[in-house]
Amino acid sequence: MTESTTGGPLDGILALDLTRALAGPHAGMMLGDLGARVIKIESTTGDDSRGWGPPFVGSEDERESTYFMSANRNKESIVLNLKDAEDKDVLTRLIQRADVLMENFRVGVLDRLGFSTERLHELNPRLVVLSITGFGHDGPEAARSGYDQIAQGEAGLMSVTGSSPDEPTKVGVPIADLLAGMNGAYGVVAALFERERTGRGRVVRTSLIAGVVGIHAFQGTRWTVGHQVPGPSGNQHPSIAPYGLFHTATSPIQLSCGSESLWRSFAPLVAIDPSEPQFATNGLRVTNKEALIELIEAVFATQPAEHWLARLEEIGTPAGKVRTIDEVYEWEQVRSQGLVIEVDHATQGRLTLPGPVLRFDDNAHAGSRVHNIAPPTLGQHDESIRAWLDETP
Repeated sequence: MTESTTGGPLDGILALDLTRALAGPHAGMMLGDLGARVIKIESTTGDDSRGWGPPFVGSEDERESTYFMSANRNKESIVLNLKDAEDKDVLTRLIQRADVLMENFRVGVLDRLGFSTERLHELNPRLVVLSITGFGHDGPEAARSGYDQIAQGEAGLMSVTGSSPDEPTKVGVPIADLLAGMNGAYGVVAALFERERTGRGRVVRTSLIAGVVGIHAFQGTRWTVGHQVPGPSGNQHPSIAPYGLFHTATSPIQLSCGSESLWRSFAPLVAIDPSEPQFATNGLRVTNKEALIELIEAVFATQPAEHWLARLEEIGTPAGKVRTIDEVYEWEQVRSQGLVIEVDHATQGRLTLPGPVLRFDDNAHAGSRVHNIAPPTLGQHDESIRAWLDETP
């Protein structure tokens, strides 16, 4: 094992990560962030995302993908050819010791490799299995391959994103993959908790489309309850006004008047009577949104962004900048939350990575682990994992 103890709520849990690309690896990374020992099981060519770039870092013979690094911190890597009898035996021995197995093969692939759900639970009745698919494990389209942008489109997210119905727009990160991974990790933790009562593991299933449909929120009930088909609303909220992006004399800023009291304090700043008949209630402001935006931006155009942010803070209106990614990672507030970590990579040396999203009171600046480890090189832990298997009954 890489370290004798990781710390964190999942310290002592062994998770096998047979996934590749992003949804499954993200789930595995979340478990690793919580202290689980995560062994990433890769083919001889490695996780698909090892080849996704540029950008890459390192020399040609030690080239690493920054994409891969985004989803594989706090893991070890072993290479196994699951069509080879000896390597299948290694996986079998790992399964017998594991608490969790994660896979995102197409439906039926793991069965054909000899590791059906029934076989997994014969080997280890306490095993929690996480299975992530694109469109679900059953139903008329279960056999379809799942990729993030396709899922964003199929599950309706692109239809409500962007500035025009003619230009459906994807989210700037692979949100369907990430949501599936987050939901999968959440399901695994629930199944591990249940196992404490029942003594048995179970299968947790989720999918990319489930992740997207599951966060439709008010856009979903606009249709299911209100029978209104939502469309894109650009950088303005479809149900609250003013709430969105507004241009100033320099850069744009964002603000939110999510209550009537906030509206009453904000309106005089932009020379509007808060009781003005066309703006007196949120419903009226949404109906007359274009006129309201025009009035606000006419005032905002007279001063730079920093002036308005200071004034908005004075009167208690929630507001903020639109930061670039580099600005975010230099922002002291982000760093204070443990969202930037330093790790030592096997070939690239000291690296800065995005950090874990949860903080616990006994380790306030780096998630829950005692020590975060860098994303592994392909097969980096082959020898240590095989040795550990030989040493443990």
